[in-house]
Amino acid sequence: MPERPVFYYDLGSPYAYLAAERINQALPIVPIWQPILLGGIWAQSGGGSWSLTEEREEGMAEVERRATEYGLQPLRWPERWPTSTLPAMRAAVFCQQIGRGVAFSLAAFRQAFAGGRDLSVVDNVLIAAAACELHPNAVVKGMESKATKERLRAVTAEASERGVRGVPTVAVGDELFWGDDRLEDAAAALSG
Repeated sequence: MPERPVFYYDLGSPYAYLAAERINQALPIVPIWQPILLGGIWAQSGGGSWSLTEEREEGMAEVERRATEYGLQPLRWPERWPTSTLPAMRAAVFCQQIGRGVAFSLAAFRQAFAGGRDLSVVDNVLIAAAACELHPNAVVKGMESKATKERLRAVTAEASERGVRGVPTVAVGDELFWGDDRLEDAAAALSG
């Protein structure tokens, strides 16, 4: 059996949301869901978000078109998108460590891009946690723990060293597939 693929994502990425909704069915092997801080990747690589450029409206329309094509509910953009995903990403890492990473991440993605809620607001992060039956006090404590903060830094640095420059990225062995439209290519690499 091939090594499990790794799905790198940041909860602030609408393209990662599109991938998250499809990845477990698209790949022949369920991937390891690995939250990373995209801002940390960009700090290393000099990258940045298309959402802060003149391509914003075109990019948003493309995400909406793909969501419709994939049969997802219509997107509702958070009013101030993009914002800092740091609180949400710390929560994702904490939830991953307690075995609830996928459930929390899907709930948080849906809060952001189906519900239009800003994930820089801790209360919105906690709504996603509650949807997974996680106690808000435990999640807040986990988000604030030194171990969680260090883990997020470490996995982001590891992703950067591996060559991840954006999200969503699926790693199949040494091969990286960047973009929600590359899931089928990743699936083929796993099957071939």
